[in-house]
Amino acid sequence: DPAQYAPQYNGYCAYAASQGSLARTNPNAWRIVDGKLYLNFNSRIQRRWVQDIPGHIEQADANWTDLAGDLKEPGA
Repeated sequence: DPAQYAPQYNGYCAYAASQGSLARTNPNAWRIVDGKLYLNFNSRIQRRWVQDIPGHIEQADANWTDLAGDLKEPGA
């Protein structure tokens, strides 16, 4: 099931999403939580994210609809 391994938030930084913004990620700064893959901008940001993973995921999930709307369609 490839969707099971797809990173959350379209591969954008989970911490940034929790803060209401989009940021690229470093593939070395990752964590699997409840069977889902989360990426972070870098290891320093990941240390912030792990201080309250459930809270950051909850906030990122709440922000994601608006953030996803900011993404440009391919070719746009």
